[in-house]
Amino acid sequence: MELCVALDLPSAEENLALAESLKGYDIWLKVGFRTYIRDGKSFITALKAINPDFKIFLDLKLYDIPNTMADAAEEISKLGVDMFNIHASAGAVAMRTVMERLSTHPTRPLVLAVTALTSFDAEGFEAIYEKSIDEKAEQFAVMSHRYGLDGVVCSTFESRAIKEATGEGFLTLCPGIRPFGEDAGDQQRVATLQRANAEGVDFPVVGRPIYRDTEPQKKVEAILATMATL
Repeated sequence: MELCVALDLPSAEENLALAESLKGYDIWLKVGFRTYIRDGKSFITALKAINPDFKIFLDLKLYDIPNTMADAAEEISKLGVDMFNIHASAGAVAMRTVMERLSTHPTRPLVLAVTALTSFDAEGFEAIYEKSIDEKAEQFAVMSHRYGLDGVVCSTFESRAIKEATGEGFLTLCPGIRPFGEDAGDQQRVATLQRANAEGVDFPVVGRPIYRDTEPQKKVEAILATMATL
């Protein structure tokens, strides 16, 4: 597993201060929708200035017509980020178009597809997709694998079934990780590090349990120490 820390604080200054405090660790940093809309490309540059070895996951969840998604994906590939995501709901044509466009980029970022947002409960998800979370997440993952994506964003609870349906090398990035059983907040499907490891999660994403801690650096140390023993 590789720890991904969500930079979801209210200002660029706070997020950069958090990144500065964690510059000595081999971690991923997640730059989300609000942060990127507010702070833009310069924020990515500032993170890399703190530690060039930080790996950046740009979490914008692209969802549009296929050519527009491919245009956006191509621009993202120029930002120096290491991973980004699209919505699996955009469909097979969008997946294929994005990956074809990026095929000419020798150092393209990893591309993941969002299956089911971890804020969904079973009832809310079925009201939209007319299938259970488990069934639809696996269907989306198989489609993503078929069209050359590197993995999916899912909850911990779908990770194992997705790997069994696609292959161990197909990546799963899982938000909603509460390392030591912290409060779930607005997430419905949360898991501990131990459960994430048991389900084969590649990238556990931790946000609030780190940035709301009074000593976030020590929290990251504890998480990494726990991960090393799993």
